[in-house]
Amino acid sequence: MLKTSSRILCMGTLSFLLSTRRYSGQRRKGQTRDVSMEAFVEYNRRSTGGGTVIMGPKVVALGLGIDIDQPGLKKGIGGIFESLSAVLIKALEDLGVDAGFRPKNDLEVDGKKIAGLSAALETEKAILFHASMLVDFDIPLMLDIMHQPPLKLYDKGYSCFSQRITTITEQLGHDINMERVVKAIENAFSQKFGVTFENDEPDLWEKKSIEDLINTRYTNPAWIFSHKHPRSKMGMGEFKTPGGLLEIYLSLAGNTIEHIILTGDFFSTTKDINLLESSLKWSSAKREKIEERLSEVWREDMIYGVNVSTLTEAIVKAKENLVNI
Repeated sequence: MLKTSSRILCMGTLSFLLSTRRYSGQRRKGQTRDVSMEAFVEYNRRSTGGGTVIMGPKVVALGLGIDIDQPGLKKGIGGIFESLSAVLIKALEDLGVDAGFRPKNDLEVDGKKIAGLSAALETEKAILFHASMLVDFDIPLMLDIMHQPPLKLYDKGYSCFSQRITTITEQLGHDINMERVVKAIENAFSQKFGVTFENDEPDLWEKKSIEDLINTRYTNPAWIFSHKHPRSKMGMGEFKTPGGLLEIYLSLAGNTIEHIILTGDFFSTTKDINLLESSLKWSSAKREKIEERLSEVWREDMIYGVNVSTLTEAIVKAKENLVNI
């Protein structure tokens, strides 16, 4: 079960989504049906893009509907992300966590993801901003549920993901009350935009619309398991280099890189590997585009003994080994 609470601002609506069960999943092509059922995890379809999302009692999801001309909000999608991510960074700072923005759409602490961001332009004048913040997270459960090639290798999969994500609890070294996290986010929005909050409930039309969506979509197996998205393909490639062995795990939706993990026996930093992976996510899987994206963020010795051309070749090799799922 999920519960929501909304706060009305003069600039728009801020909603929080909290899970009242242990875990719930938003299903996309990365998640298998049987495993979700066996783990007693509620699941649903995520048709808006992105990979599988796992929600739990220690994950805060928030949505903000805002006028793009709101004072204090920078122009353009990049400016909007910068402005609103600064609010969440301030909230984390107030909780005792030093975070920063990592393009294109993550908040990180020392190279590890702590929150994911997204935005959609609903009309010419309004944008919907969404964020998921990890207060705490069950990585072993995620590895059991997710259907990604590297995650089948539990020890290596656990190592990869535990080095790529972090939580507020991990950073603080102790547990923290969810209401305190939500309050810190509210306060940060109030300070940034000079607004106050009022609790509100959906009106009659909104309640009817919600019920219609529940009945026609979110409790309808035919909709949950429909396949309007591009069929997913996954592959793995190994490539020996002067700097060591590169192992590339690749997932494509159509000809777009949906998910990529760079691992192997080489010298680099978690922060640099995350940057390289982020630069490729949701980009074209064509060789020239891969090389172009890597070149935009590359600097000498990001991976010791490896250059852009070599890394591109390793990724292309993984692409050649793709299989349908």
